[in-house]
Amino acid sequence: MFVRNAWYVAGWADEIGVTPLARRICNEPVVLFRDSRNRAAALLDMCCHRGAPLHIGKVVEQGLQCGYHGLVFDHSGACVHVPGQEHILERTRVRSFPVVEQDAFVWIWMGDPAKADPHKIVRWPYHNDTVNWPHKHTMYPIKAAAMLMVDNLMDLTHLGYVHVSTIGGNPTQHVEAKMDVERTSLGVKFTRWMLNSVPPPTYVKAVGFQGRIDRCQRFEFVAPGSVLQWTGASDAGGYRDGDTSDSKLAFRLYHALTPETDTSCFYFWSAANGFRQDEPAATEQFFEQVAAAFLEDKTVVEAQQTRLAELGESALVDIASDSVRLHMRRTMERLLAEEAQQPLAAE
Repeated sequence: MFVRNAWYVAGWADEIGVTPLARRICNEPVVLFRDSRNRAAALLDMCCHRGAPLHIGKVVEQGLQCGYHGLVFDHSGACVHVPGQEHILERTRVRSFPVVEQDAFVWIWMGDPAKADPHKIVRWPYHNDTVNWPHKHTMYPIKAAAMLMVDNLMDLTHLGYVHVSTIGGNPTQHVEAKMDVERTSLGVKFTRWMLNSVPPPTYVKAVGFQGRIDRCQRFEFVAPGSVLQWTGASDAGGYRDGDTSDSKLAFRLYHALTPETDTSCFYFWSAANGFRQDEPAATEQFFEQVAAAFLEDKTVVEAQQTRLAELGESALVDIASDSVRLHMRRTMERLLAEEAQQPLAAE
């Protein structure tokens, strides 16, 4: 089950062009394209004439042309041209989905169009600030449920085991990190402090740390699929009284998990660096390091999905580090229950 009355990332703005892009979102086939006015559009990927997928067609002046019999649909899904036919029945149309282009993303609403409020879209202005926050972005197709990837981001004690060669560090430091947690109406915020710790390899490559450091990580989960991250580091002793304003290393990551099916998802992520901003090589190097770490996550979570599909979840147990993850899951359960108008069982 998916929360449908919500905004999901359908794609990066720069991957949607005049060539139709097929993408399954929340188990529905969607075709994304730009019309002649450069407006991003999303339609159900099936022609209403004979059921051909629209993504095998092409974009023409009037809209998206079906590659089977040439019917043309505009960005709203209305048929505006039928070859050899002057009168077009009003019901000759395909379903359209509300889309909004914002902060380098194209967002899509899979639920009731009347409830699609653009003001509820998560803002990430750092994508637009190339001077202070130069960034690179990409998308990984993941053969695992979107919620398993969110789970992974809610319990960072895995960093010391999965990401030893990149962004990890000593496992004990992660397990013993001081945590500040704040619950929100759409998720949770948490801050992790790892003071006087050994810098992981990625941090050393980024700014040349030579001794121990103070690390801080701030995360926010916004249902149903966004995780906002700020990470900073300073030489040990630099984070007095929780002040992180003078971080030697600072970066921002956006994680967007969009369900494809029940057991697969799209992982859109970006890495924006707040250090050595005038050096393109620094942005590239940092991106490569983060990309390597996230491929490690992909490997683990996909293997997890395979095993869970085989054996189920009934034998799984929760441990202390699951507290944030469990609140995230309860938030999702509440939203699903509210959408289905069913009472949520007592916790």
